[in-house]
Amino acid sequence: MTALGSPGQQLGLGMWLRESATFDNFVPGSNDVLLQALRQACDDHQGFIFFWGPDGEGKSHLLQAACNRVGEGSVFLPLGEPGLVPEMLDGLEQMRLVAIDNLAAVAGDRTWETALFNLYNRIRDQGRGVLIVAAEQPLASVGLTLPDLQSRLAWGLVFQLRVLSDEQKISALQQRARGRGIELNEDVATYLLRHCRRDMAGLFELLDRLDQASLAEQRRLTIPFVKLCLEKDAKHN
Repeated sequence: MTALGSPGQQLGLGMWLRESATFDNFVPGSNDVLLQALRQACDDHQGFIFFWGPDGEGKSHLLQAACNRVGEGSVFLPLGEPGLVPEMLDGLEQMRLVAIDNLAAVAGDRTWETALFNLYNRIRDQGRGVLIVAAEQPLASVGLTLPDLQSRLAWGLVFQLRVLSDEQKISALQQRARGRGIELNEDVATYLLRHCRRDMAGLFELLDRLDQASLAEQRRLTIPFVKLCLEKDAKHN
C-alpha cells in the first residue's frame, strides 16, 4: 500500500489528496516568492525545495496544491501517519513530484533519514523530478541526526512560511467563504479571529462548521449566530 495519488484519487492509509487545495486559493501574504518557486518547480518538473513554518498555517495545503498542479505522477507523504514505512520511498524517483510533510516526525530515525537521503540523491542523479519537503522548524532545529541529509536539503531552495497578518487572515477567511457560496462580512471575520483559534487550519475548520450550521438552521452568519454556535461547541467539549 502506498500513499500515491492524483487529484480526487483516494490515497493509501485512508488519506485523500484534496482537490480544493490549489495555489490559486492560497492567500500568499508575504509568501509570494515561495509560492512562485513552488509553481515554477511543478511546471519545470525539476527542483528541490524545503520550507518551514508553524503548524496550521498552510504547509499541507501547499504540498497538496503542488500535487494537484502536477497531477498524475505526484505523491504526498505526511510523515508520522500510521503505516508509513521507509521502504515506501523506494522507486519514488520515478515520480514527477514527491511532496513530504512533517519532516520532524522521522527526525532521529536513522532508517528514515537514510531513506530520504538516498531518495534525494536518486532524484538529483537522474536530473529530473521535484522534491518538496516541509517542517515546522528550520533545518537546524528539526532534529536530523544524519548531517548529509540536512546538507542535501539545504542545497535546494529554502524558505520560511510567513504567518499571515490579521488583515490577511480576514481576507483568507472571506475568500474561503466565497468559495463555499456564503457571505462573511468583515465584522464576523474579525470576531472569529479575536475569539477562536488563530491558525488558518483552525479558522477554516470553524468556518466549515459554521457553514453547516447556517444551512441547517437557515440563518446568515451574524455575530449573534456565531456566538450561539460557539457556546454550543463549548458545551459539547
